[in-house]
Amino acid sequence: MNEVIEFLTKNQIQYLATVGLDGKPKVRPFMFKLEDEGKLYFTTSNQNTVYNEMKANPNVEICVTGENYSWIRLSGKVVFSDNIEIKARIVESNELVKSIFKTPDNPILELFYLVDVTAVIADLSGNPPKTVTL
Repeated sequence: MNEVIEFLTKNQIQYLATVGLDGKPKVRPFMFKLEDEGKLYFTTSNQNTVYNEMKANPNVEICVTGENYSWIRLSGKVVFSDNIEIKARIVESNELVKSIFKTPDNPILELFYLVDVTAVIADLSGNPPKTVTL
């Protein structure tokens, strides 16, 4: 778990893949916000198409690349949360989120984490990928 969190924190822009409302794959940049009690938290707006896509089909994958041709691919299911304490921690620690949502009780701010997560950690070294269940 620590290796995954360090990788996500160090490489701030990840790519989130969803199944679009049209049934076609959709990929867009996203940012990991924090880990709490083993849960990987992210935020979005309920005004964004991605929110409706995840509500319709919670299965997602996240991919992020790092240095030396390394990468992690996470697959799991989205669970939305109304945890105001986690929202407050994110708003206070992330200037981008604060500039968009202003306060943790903003009704368009959506918090989600992943369950049933499998992480595949790989690189182009020739070594086999490492699979971790979170």
